[in-house]
Amino acid sequence: MTDTSTDTDTGTKVRTRTVFLLAHTGRPAAIRSAELVVQGLLRSGLGVRVLAAEAVDLPLPAAVETVPEATPDVLDGCELLIVLGGDGTLLRGAEFARASGVPMLGVNLGRVGFLAEAERDDLDKVVDRVVTRAYEVEERMTLDVVVRSNGDVVHTDWALNEAAVQKVSPERMLEVILEIDGRPVTGFGCDGIVCATPTGSTAYAFSSGGPVVWPEVEALLMVPISAHALFAKPLVTSPTSVLAVEVQPHTPHGVLWCDGRRTVELPAGARVEVRRGAVPVRLARLHHASFTDRLVAKFALPVSGWRGAPH
Repeated sequence: MTDTSTDTDTGTKVRTRTVFLLAHTGRPAAIRSAELVVQGLLRSGLGVRVLAAEAVDLPLPAAVETVPEATPDVLDGCELLIVLGGDGTLLRGAEFARASGVPMLGVNLGRVGFLAEAERDDLDKVVDRVVTRAYEVEERMTLDVVVRSNGDVVHTDWALNEAAVQKVSPERMLEVILEIDGRPVTGFGCDGIVCATPTGSTAYAFSSGGPVVWPEVEALLMVPISAHALFAKPLVTSPTSVLAVEVQPHTPHGVLWCDGRRTVELPAGARVEVRRGAVPVRLARLHHASFTDRLVAKFALPVSGWRGAPH
């Protein structure tokens, strides 16, 4: 699946740099953005690869390579994964990035887009930085998730943002006991529990009342959702800790959501164990702006009147 071209001087085959493009083709803005990115990359001599299912909805030239989504080595030979879309599309891209180890560069076409590195108005800059390799790569912590029932492992999963144990019945609370490093902490009825990474601290955990954690901080979060208890505060633990949520036997069954994309039913008595993931997700970065500036920009926080420290 490696693209090659012929050197006109030597007649030998040379490897073509290839970028994989993933887009939310249900959005007209994404289709137009994908067209602009593809044109820019091809003009600069880079190869472009897309999923066949998405190529149907995109106005792509014949030079673009298409591959079936089911192919295990879909990103083999690609140096970068560019994702165009909102948070859901970026999390879908993270699945490809984690499986392949290829860095992901997100372009936000949605609302907040904390995982994105650029906005739709930056497409020319994105293409230029990709062509000149003017980007850096950072690794983001993930979660490994294990579900046990009657002591047996019945499901394994992973997450970049969070693993959320939630109730299914709107009229009934989920009764749980929380555990950290093999020791019980507390139990209560609630709508759910969010176990998150620092990356996920600005996602579901944030909307549930959890703290914002800077990405370079290595930690795990456990955030209750609408808990009926006096001690139901967000917990921040060591990155080496093992978090566990036990669904009580007398409670209605629950459900586990990983990054809001993958789900599995949790029978009464199920146990969900969450630990630091063995495989990180690699993100391509174009800017050196601090996370503080990103936070202010994404949430439009009021900072007018700030004068800063005296010099």
